[in-house]
This record gives sequence, C-alpha cells and structure tokens, in this order.
Amino acid sequence: METSFAVVKPQENGNATIAKISGAGGLGEGTPKSEREDDKFCDDIFGETPIGVRKLSVEDGLQIERDDLHDNWDDAEGYYNYRFGEILDGRYKVTAAHGRGVFSTVVQAKNIKAANSEPEEVAVKIVRNNDTMYKAGVDELVILKKLVGADPDDKRHCVRFFSSFKYRNHLCLVFESLNMNLREVLKKFGRNIGLRLTAVRAYAKQLFIALKHLRNCGVLHCDIKPDNMLVNEAKNVLKLCDFGNAMFAGMNEVTPYLVSRFYRAPEIILGLPYDHPLDMWSVGCCLYELHAGKVLFPGRTNNDMLRLHMELKGPFPKKMLRRGAFIEQHFDQELNFLATEEDPVTKKTLKRIILNVKPRDIGAIITGSPGEDPKMLSNFKDLLEKVFVLDPDKRLTVSQALSHPFITGK
Repeated sequence: METSFAVVKPQENGNATIAKISGAGGLGEGTPKSEREDDKFCDDIFGETPIGVRKLSVEDGLQIERDDLHDNWDDAEGYYNYRFGEILDGRYKVTAAHGRGVFSTVVQAKNIKAANSEPEEVAVKIVRNNDTMYKAGVDELVILKKLVGADPDDKRHCVRFFSSFKYRNHLCLVFESLNMNLREVLKKFGRNIGLRLTAVRAYAKQLFIALKHLRNCGVLHCDIKPDNMLVNEAKNVLKLCDFGNAMFAGMNEVTPYLVSRFYRAPEIILGLPYDHPLDMWSVGCCLYELHAGKVLFPGRTNNDMLRLHMELKGPFPKKMLRRGAFIEQHFDQELNFLATEEDPVTKKTLKRIILNVKPRDIGAIITGSPGEDPKMLSNFKDLLEKVFVLDPDKRLTVSQALSHPFITGK
C-alpha cells in the first residue's frame, strides 16, 4: 500500500505562475506544447486531450452513424469508428473516448462480464487496421505478456495488461483504467511551477522500480515522458504505460527519431548503439519537469537538442563522437559542433561552429520552494547530475538510482 502525499507546491504569494503560451525555450525553460513541431513519429495514446477538445462519453448521447455498419467499420486511415454503448468482443461496453495516437485509438469501457476479482472499468487500445500497425501491436503484445508474467503481484509499476482480442480486423489490448497521466497532473497542480519535491521523490522511486523491472525483462521502453505515466485517483501510485515503441534490448536499428524529442538521449541523436541507459535519461528529464514544471531540453530539432545537452554537460567525449552514425549532421571533421540555424530573412540553413562550450551546474537551474528540505533538494540535484551523463556507459544505473540518498532518504 503506497502512502499518500501532497503534490501541490506551497506558494510564497499564494498564486501559481501563468504558463508561457508557446515555443521552445532555453535550457530548463521549455513548455510541452512545442515538442511535436518537427518530429516525424509521435504517439500519445494515453496523452492529454488537445486544447479545446473535450473528452466525450456515453452521457453525451453521441452516436457515430454509418449507412452500412458492416462494410464501413474503419475510417480512411484504418482507425476503428466505435460507437458509445457499443459492446466489443461481447464483453466491453464503450463508455468514453480516451485518446488517439499514431498507432491506435483508446476507449474507456465497462467489462459487463467481470468476475468478482476483475475490475469493471478498463481501457481498451484498438490498434489501427493495417499490416504495419497490426505487426507493431503484436510486438507490443509479446512485451506486455513478458512484463505481466514477471510481475504476478502487480508491484512493479507498469500498467496492468489484462487480455487481448481481435474485433472486426483490429487487434485490441485491454488494460487497467487509471485516473490521469502526469502531464495532466502537472497541468492541473503544477503548471510552470512543478510539484512538491516529496511527490517527485515518491514518483521517482516508483519509476525506478518500473525501470528495474524492464531491465530484468530485457525491455527498453523507448518513449518515457509524463504523458506515458498514469496515476490513480489518490495520485500516490504511478504506472508506466504505452509500450507501443518498446523493444527487447539487443542489436536494434539505429534511428535518430526514437523517443519523443525532449526526452531523447544523446546517443540516439548521434547514432550510437543504445540500451537501458536511454530510458534512464528520459526519466531524468521527466523528474526535472515534475519538479520545475518546465521542460529541461526544449530543442526544436535534434541539432538543437545536442546544443542544449552540451550547454548543461559540456562537450561530448571525442571517442563517443567517433562511433556515431549521424556525426556529420552535427559536427565538422575536427569534431567541433555545428549549430544549425535558419536565416530569418532568406530562410536558408546556416551552420556555425560553436567552440569552448562551458557546462552549467544543474544545481543552478533547480531552485527550491518554501519549506522544502534543503538536504532532499541537494540529493535531488546530485541524482540528476549522475543521470545526465553524456556517455551512456557512465550514466547512473537503475540499481544505483534505487540506492541513491534522494530515494532512500538516508
């Protein structure tokens, strides 16, 4: 049983700060809205509802009418056109819309045949009806079964997967239904100011337990961000969710667009082989964001991300750069960084060499709040200092993270 804790930070003047409207900012000053501008791949199936769009439910009385239901289940892109009140697989009655991403639609449903030990409320992920998405769904299913099989008592803080079924040519995955994601928690309780450090510590411990479980199962999540962390109604239990981009560790394809951009580790951008440390980097980005209410590395492009990484940590080790598949895009032959910018007048791409990058102390961009324990804050800074190591081989491991003073309180 997880203990309860407050998430809202105490305010010196009693007022929360108004969030910036848009645009990526400098180091530690980003807003989440700017992330999706340039990236090719993004799937926030449990993500927030877009601004101005209200989540609909069966109470709205809306039905999607179709002339010929049996021949027209899908829209032009292969998404399933569900109806509120529709019963999937003879068991799951659709009650509300949850969200829609690149791979799938997620709906809230009631299990009308739930046994005593089964929850009535579930989330059903309906994978798009095409070969690529179906294969991705099957890959996710293999990983979900591995994770749940290795966690029979549900103590490893990964969203609970119950079952799968095929419905009208769509692979459907059934999960526990949780209250909201951490992006929504931040928006509601910590906009631009973040959450209490005690809440950040509790969430950090649960995230590290999830990471250890993934490591033990040989799984890389590859898309850790606040949108993919769900919390219960009391907000004291966190679960890592959305394993649509997850893969087994090993010789995986090198691609510069793995992981959502703000949370993308430098080894991904440079084209190095990657492993479990990429998820640790993403968790570090999330922990900063939970505490500060702002994005740590709000780069507009991969090149901009590398600039921000160096602004915090200094130059990359030369031996690391020499192994990267995408080095020519960002560095010259002497391994000097080439910052890519657009000329505001001609719109042409300009490259300028940046030399003598001086790192900043992460402690300088993490500020405490009234009443916060100075020792806990100091330990938090030390934890992030050890997480944000450019060389993945020297980055903090999950076992080291779980025994770190910030987590243990010792």
